[in-house]
Amino acid sequence: MTQPTQTADNHAKMVPAYHYVASPLIFFPTIYFIYLAATDFSVERLMMALFGMGLVVGILYARMFPLGVQDRVIRLEERLRMERLLPAHQHGRIHEVSTSQLIGLRFASDEELPELVERILDGGLSDRKEIKHAVKNWRADTQRI
Repeated sequence: MTQPTQTADNHAKMVPAYHYVASPLIFFPTIYFIYLAATDFSVERLMMALFGMGLVVGILYARMFPLGVQDRVIRLEERLRMERLLPAHQHGRIHEVSTSQLIGLRFASDEELPELVERILDGGLSDRKEIKHAVKNWRADTQRI
C-alpha cells in the first residue's frame, strides 16, 4: 500500500491505535469514574477517579515528552543544515530562527531554504503553519514519531 505524497495539508501523523483506541479507552472511563464520585460519593469511587485522572495525565506526558525530544532533534538537524546551505553572512543569525520556525522549515527543499530563512529573518514569515504552506518543493518526513 503506497502512501500519498506528503504535503502541508496531510503531513500530520495520526497513530490510530493511540489516538482512536487507547486514548478513548482511558479518557471515557475516567469521565465515568469522576461522574460516579461526584454523584454517589465514596472513598473507593474517589480513588478510581483520581487513578483515572493520573492515568490520563501520564498518557498525555507519555506523548508530549517524545515530541519535545523530537523538536530538539529537528532544531539541531535544521541548524546544521542551515550552516551548510545558508550564505556566510547569515550564519550569525541562525540562532534568531525559533524552534517552531525550524520545525516548519524542515519540510523545505535545500534549494528554497535560504529564501525562506531570509523571509523569516525579515519578519515576512513567523508562524510554523505559515512556513509550511510557503514551501513549494516539499521534503517529506516519514520517520517522525
